[in-house]
Amino acid sequence: MAEQDRGALIVKTSIVGIVTNVLLAAFKAAVGLISNSIAVVLDAVNNLSDALSSIITIIGTKLAAKLPDKKHPLGYARVEYLTAMIVAAIVLYAGITSLVESIKKIIHPQEPSYSIVALVIIAVAVVVKLLLGAYVKRKGREANSAALVASGSDASFDAILSTGVLACAILFMLTGISLEAYVGVLISAVIIKAGIEMMMETVDDILGRRADAETSSRIKAILNEEPQVRGAYDLIINNYGPNRDYASVHLELPDTMDVREVDELTRRVEARVYQETGVILTGVGVYSYNTANDEAAQLRNAVQELVMSHDWVLQMHGFYADVAAKTMRLDAVMSFDIDSREGLAILCKELQEAFPDYAIQVVPDVDVSD
Repeated sequence: MAEQDRGALIVKTSIVGIVTNVLLAAFKAAVGLISNSIAVVLDAVNNLSDALSSIITIIGTKLAAKLPDKKHPLGYARVEYLTAMIVAAIVLYAGITSLVESIKKIIHPQEPSYSIVALVIIAVAVVVKLLLGAYVKRKGREANSAALVASGSDASFDAILSTGVLACAILFMLTGISLEAYVGVLISAVIIKAGIEMMMETVDDILGRRADAETSSRIKAILNEEPQVRGAYDLIINNYGPNRDYASVHLELPDTMDVREVDELTRRVEARVYQETGVILTGVGVYSYNTANDEAAQLRNAVQELVMSHDWVLQMHGFYADVAAKTMRLDAVMSFDIDSREGLAILCKELQEAFPDYAIQVVPDVDVSD
């Protein structure tokens, strides 16, 4: 989906959400005030916060669509993550405010009053929220918009909460038992929980997540299909907003390739990776491997056996040995179970003891992709 079409879809879906939530909020507020039901009033407030969230989503989408400039050469797409943070803060504030009001009603209870019309309006609101939630989630997946998907899920969950309010109203009409304030506390707790989860999710996006396993595997598969490539390592994918992924990688190539051949290979894989995954491969580093020296091959096997004997070493690559000059170099991918500095010291010590005649260079790599 083109970026312009994606933005238009997000805005259109958000407008549908705004109109629907405002209408629902008006109906619920009227019912809540007439029936003196705090739970219904809080549900109406929740609908207003959903509408405000949709407005902020539209603003964020417009700002994120700004073209790159000298100050921000990779664009403004990450604004969508900041938008999500603001939405999470609004949801959290609404939940805390609702909780305070519900507790006040528990301390100073007021008897609610319902009518059949009120119950019908609440029931209709439940159906509308279910339909709205399904619609927004579907459009969110089409646009690859986490904000829309979350908004749709929130709408679906609102329908469940409204069902609880409806059940309390029916219970009161049949038995005279009022649980409105307590349901209000429950609704508030759910809103607060949703706000915290949304905020943590957005913080993860801003800090940087582990690369998607499926995307990483696909990129490595594309690279390894090249006959000269013996391995693709150190794949790092940096995200600059939805559908804005930039990556770098190291390829292990034979030591017989010249610069022209490497350049042709690099341009070819960059184009294919972008066409098939949408990820822009901005940097391709090179490891060389020995092709003709049997002694170097035997040395590599011995080094790999020693290095991989540790559980916290996930992979060894980039090995190259110059037998004549008595030098060797390699990269070791370490898990997060050990401090990389400690792991590096252990490997260097063991390798130097096993191969005292060699000058050894070990580069510690972080487990950043699956």
